[in-house]
Amino acid sequence: MKRFLCAALCAILTLSLAACSNAEYAVSFDAASAGTAIESQTVRSGKKLTAPAEPAKEGYNFIGWFKDAGLTESFDPAKDKVQGDMTLYAGWDRDTQDAPSNPGGDKDFSSLRTAGSQEEAYAYSAFFKPALDGTSQPFVGDTMPYYEDGTYYIYYLKEAGDSYNHSAYLATTTDFVTYTEVDDAVLEANQDGGQDSWIGTGSVVKVDGRYIFFYTGHGNGAVLEYAEKIMVAVGDTPYSFEKLEGWEITPPADLGQKQDFRDPQGYVDPDTGNIILTVTASQGGVAKILKYTLSPDLENVHYDGVIFTNDESKNGDFWNLECSDTFKMGDKYYITYSAQDDTLWYASSDTPYGPYGDPVRLDGKLFYAAKHVEDGDKCYMVGWARRSESPSSTTDVAAWAGNVAVQEVLQNPDGTLYLDPVDTVEDSFTVRRELPCEGGTHAYVTAGAAYGYTDAFTAYESFKLTGEFTFEGTGSFGLCFDYNGRAEKYKFVTISPSDGLLKLQFNQGSTTITETAAPLEAGKTYTFTYIQEGSVGIFYIDGVAALTVRLYGVSGKTVKLFAENNSVLFTSLREYTRP
Repeated sequence: MKRFLCAALCAILTLSLAACSNAEYAVSFDAASAGTAIESQTVRSGKKLTAPAEPAKEGYNFIGWFKDAGLTESFDPAKDKVQGDMTLYAGWDRDTQDAPSNPGGDKDFSSLRTAGSQEEAYAYSAFFKPALDGTSQPFVGDTMPYYEDGTYYIYYLKEAGDSYNHSAYLATTTDFVTYTEVDDAVLEANQDGGQDSWIGTGSVVKVDGRYIFFYTGHGNGAVLEYAEKIMVAVGDTPYSFEKLEGWEITPPADLGQKQDFRDPQGYVDPDTGNIILTVTASQGGVAKILKYTLSPDLENVHYDGVIFTNDESKNGDFWNLECSDTFKMGDKYYITYSAQDDTLWYASSDTPYGPYGDPVRLDGKLFYAAKHVEDGDKCYMVGWARRSESPSSTTDVAAWAGNVAVQEVLQNPDGTLYLDPVDTVEDSFTVRRELPCEGGTHAYVTAGAAYGYTDAFTAYESFKLTGEFTFEGTGSFGLCFDYNGRAEKYKFVTISPSDGLLKLQFNQGSTTITETAAPLEAGKTYTFTYIQEGSVGIFYIDGVAALTVRLYGVSGKTVKLFAENNSVLFTSLREYTRP
């Protein structure tokens, strides 16, 4: 009996094994990842499939087949056997025609354990900061860009150092990568007091061979009739100006106030030769932008009225719209301004100087007082990246003045604007670095309510990151910067699909510093670029959003990718430094 049972069991087992060996499984190829339809195959268990022709995708290199959409488990048709039904996904890496290296020679931050000591060690280039004045570190306040014959003249209000009451200084550049700093003030505040005992923002135009510097004279409103007037200085070169005594514009009587009247922005009307001047002001607590027409010799000044009024119900309760600017791109006319402790805004019109449509934000509040400059080919926004009074602060980035920040402004077909990296700045990063992420050039981060992390990059003194991402859920994800080795103090550049925002967040996402709109769709692939020099960075979701950030104390540490309540595939990851 026992022999019979044993024989029967052996027979059943033999039949079962035979059945398993004869089982057939369906192997399909994901058409979306492969770029084209590939015919599915039926393969016997334990056998290899017939390797399909290698797919091709313009601008990308095929890196192999994977058993999951997250590209975490590779499958080699020439070696791996089929053990069940499966779908294979194509992996791709953007063809940047370069290879990673580990050149060494990087600045060592291991001994610089505080955010302040790291900041002191940085050598800024593209994000210009004035040189030390003794032991005092000056900063760049409101910028006033002017272009002529291949040179960009970046006038700015200098904070601290040898600057008296925000006197105007100058730095020049031909490429926005390196700057030449002019040591002496080009326009100095009046140390004897009076209407321009403080210099306020203005602009430079050239008329009939003469350079005209319109500026704000800010005096003591307690003893003067007007707290602010529009004043002017003239020069034979863009490096030196003499104040034109007695020339001034005062607030029009219908404003009903004598306090807020500043930031003159001048343009030369190519048709008439006249100078158009816009001025920011306030009326009854409501922010306005005014327009004036001036004769080329400055003898005649005509007030044309209000061209823009802030709508509190739509845009916020702003009592002044600082550093306003107007320009034309394509067949649209634009006005830009920075609202106090808010962001850079713009509104568009079909005609010069309005009427304008509803304004929208262009970047977060750390890219402040930006004005445009054109060189006949491209248009740029030149502003300053806000800083903290204390680099060790993990609660705010709110101090006045900082580093120069420049971004190219581009126009979508529908007339909306977006910001892009400056080509010359991007191109200055040429050394591709090896990455610590396991996939080499791709990483899959998936997490529930608790944050999930994976090492991806290194925070050098200056670096550029590029890549692509596709997400599935609504939770946040992005770049994670180690501040002091404690997870609860991580600093995030956060992409938040649930509310359509791009954010800078401290303290592992619990403290939001700044944000801007970034509407994204799940399942769609987006390209990103991030450039950081010193503690200043700008994150771009290409064609969608830009966010200027300030990240103290992160140099020399690992930069992670993170996610929560989401699954995100990052591909074509690259990191570059300068030679």
